[in-house]
Amino acid sequence: MTELLRREPNVISAGLGLLADAAERQAARVTRVDWKPPMTGVEDDLVTVVGDPRRVAANAAAVERMLGVRAQLVDVLPARAALGLSAGEFLHAGPPVTWDRASGPLRGAIMGATVLEGMAGDPQAGAALAERGAIMLDPCHAHGAVGPMAGVISPSMWVFALEDPASGRRSYCSLNEGLGKVLRYGAYSADVIERLKWMSASLGPLLQAAVRAGGPIDVTAILAQMVQMGDEAHNRNRTGTLMLLRDLLPSLVQAPFPASEVSSAVAFIGGNDHFFLNLAMPACKLALDAARNIPGSSMVVAMARNGTDFGIQVSGTGDQWFTAPALTPEGLFLGSYGPADANPDIGDSAITETAGLGGFAMATAPAIVRLVGGSVSDALATTRRMYEITLAEHPLFQVPALEFRGTPAGIDMTLVVRTGILPQINTGMAGKVAGTGQVGAGLVTPPAEIFPAALRALALTVG
Repeated sequence: MTELLRREPNVISAGLGLLADAAERQAARVTRVDWKPPMTGVEDDLVTVVGDPRRVAANAAAVERMLGVRAQLVDVLPARAALGLSAGEFLHAGPPVTWDRASGPLRGAIMGATVLEGMAGDPQAGAALAERGAIMLDPCHAHGAVGPMAGVISPSMWVFALEDPASGRRSYCSLNEGLGKVLRYGAYSADVIERLKWMSASLGPLLQAAVRAGGPIDVTAILAQMVQMGDEAHNRNRTGTLMLLRDLLPSLVQAPFPASEVSSAVAFIGGNDHFFLNLAMPACKLALDAARNIPGSSMVVAMARNGTDFGIQVSGTGDQWFTAPALTPEGLFLGSYGPADANPDIGDSAITETAGLGGFAMATAPAIVRLVGGSVSDALATTRRMYEITLAEHPLFQVPALEFRGTPAGIDMTLVVRTGILPQINTGMAGKVAGTGQVGAGLVTPPAEIFPAALRALALTVG
């Protein structure tokens, strides 16, 4: 004790602001540590799950499987062939939802897709079809697929097919339309439909020829490079898009298509910074699907939103969804749009955060804060905070600003309920009125109550 009194005090304050302020006024060095008690009502379930003798080995296996996946782009083909979709069958982002509960942007995307498929002469007629129950809705996640924002995939749309060569498993995602007034943001104007028709008639077949001629493209390797070059693979994909185009170009220019079609495709990809997002998402989906259905594992394997509900899936509880009302992102708005125009959180793109990218990798892409609001120090602090709720550091996704430390990966729901720290997601914002399109971009978290619900379900599997 005497020796301690001779040294300069270094005070660590855990949630006690009053004491920290008093110490600082006396010139003491103070380190402030954020601390919250565990979420309310989780004590018994937390003791049960943490004490499960399967848990440590189960989580280690989940992490090993996730990190062991190498996603390769192996094909591009119509959704009817890749996913077995028939006329009138539509996939959407997030957990299951029915038309009567569907959000504005999801409704808008479905309405536009009925016109694209020739099922309706105009979007309003498409809405009438949906109201009569003439279309089938199912989550993308239930078919090994993911979709950004509204996430609607219809039979004639073309999709990327990614494969893990070690297991042969595949995942799928639609082709990216770009930003603004696009179907994935719920817009369905004539120019949106014409762009989608061009993508199905020209862009898709051209990409298919290029991928098949050039051989598989290592998407995981591109992800690893882009994280070190300023992309976080959710709202910033500029580097990834250009690296993809670099790998595709030799086969694109040699494809048996008119030069004008090749030129249009190259200009579209090169001018769409988000084009690679639709490869990053299925790459993350492929990795996390490898970690599914491990008894006793508390690792989150999916976070997804349909514009009405936010849902998560946990490895140890199978394909069960745990849902609560989605929150509305906070951030920056386009033009004259404001908070009243924004729909609650929507899209499967939070699969990137679930795998250690997106909001979890904001420290590697400080430029992203100009899009979603905040500062560079906020980006660094966000990534550091996510280490507190994850099981591992991704060895391939290394952050230069953190001395090449791997991004935090593998969300452990027990750490979420113990710390009260919620996963950070950066995302686009869709207009809540069908047909509007994008209104902004910002930051959001899952609703807190889904984690105690998932914890309860996992606790019931113990013993």
